[in-house]
Amino acid sequence: MEQALAERRSVREFRQEPISLAHLGQLLWAAQGVTHPWGYRTAPSVGSLFPISALVAVRQVDGLAAGLFRYLPAEHALVPLCEDCRAAALGLAALGQAAVSKAPAVICLVGAPDLPQQSYGPRGQSFLHIEAGHVAQNVALQATALGLGSVMIGIFEEQEIASLLQLSPAERPLCLIPVGKR
Repeated sequence: MEQALAERRSVREFRQEPISLAHLGQLLWAAQGVTHPWGYRTAPSVGSLFPISALVAVRQVDGLAAGLFRYLPAEHALVPLCEDCRAAALGLAALGQAAVSKAPAVICLVGAPDLPQQSYGPRGQSFLHIEAGHVAQNVALQATALGLGSVMIGIFEEQEIASLLQLSPAERPLCLIPVGKR
């Protein structure tokens, strides 16, 4: 763990090579994987509400077709949402950031703001962002431990990203995490 903490850096350029499906699975497990029979996950969640979800836009992952997928933590499975990877469109909506449009995979953290607000009032919004930070850091440390690079992208056109990710009205995009080989 100390090595991953010491080596973690924002990586914005990736080799144009696929990452393995096993590595993608490990990154998604680090983000939201179930670690206890009661449904607890790898990242802490206020009141165990788990308002964060992970989607992934795949460009180049061995054994997986390009497309947009939603991660189901309880099953440790991906559900396809569409066949069009949308990587280039995601990059444009992220203000032209090449890391988003060229990465083999982009993990997209989305949140359901109403969930923590129902229990914690206006403070719930802060809890949602704190939790997203925990999840994003887990992904960054896991990527480093796997010899991959990642970067947190928080600036983007929110409505455009929400549309590209096919989010429900109850969800909003919080963070994009491009990952790939350094």
